[in-house]
Amino acid sequence: VDQVSAGHVRNAFCAVRPPGHHAEHDRSMGFCIFNNVAIAAEHLIREHGLERVAIIDFDVHHGNGTQHIFEDRADVLYISIHEHPQHLYPGTGFASETGRGPGEGTTINLPVLPGAGDDVYRRLFRQRVIPALDDFSPQVLLISAGFDACKDDPLAHVELSAEGFGWMTQQLRDAAERHCGGRLISMLEGGYDLRSLAECVAVHVGGLLGDAQHDHRGPGV
Repeated sequence: VDQVSAGHVRNAFCAVRPPGHHAEHDRSMGFCIFNNVAIAAEHLIREHGLERVAIIDFDVHHGNGTQHIFEDRADVLYISIHEHPQHLYPGTGFASETGRGPGEGTTINLPVLPGAGDDVYRRLFRQRVIPALDDFSPQVLLISAGFDACKDDPLAHVELSAEGFGWMTQQLRDAAERHCGGRLISMLEGGYDLRSLAECVAVHVGGLLGDAQHDHRGPGV
């Protein structure tokens, strides 16, 4: 986070375990002990003086912990695409959950039905995710990069391809270029089929690298 914020590297992928987005203020749950992406966002605000940080979460499970931590704040935009809470753990993340008080409108939940594939995610990105990012104009973009929405993952019922993750990565990298000077930090969340996890992560990292070899700062992945 410090290296990207300072501009020493363009972006970073953090292959962390355990994942984090289910961990709340004072409660560990869902394989998560500390909320890695929330800690990163808070560090950017407290230590680097940022006023607008965006978190995009495409893990197939709703990041209840990240929402819990930031839902009453206006300085963090949290957007989550996940399998509908009526069908999957942790049972939160309905579209009607949009934040509270000063944070009203800075939580955006986009639940999808079982069987959703690349076409559904592309539509949501074009119609909801990218316009919300453009309106918010974050100073750094964070990704809760879970790959359990892959069609081969055993814990959910969404049918994304590795290429679908690559397309989303490129969209987010382009948004970071428009608003953040390319500053983007991706943190690994879920993914429980090791073969497909490896494939999807490789595509994701390739998307983050992009044209970084032509940038004097180089890749941070």
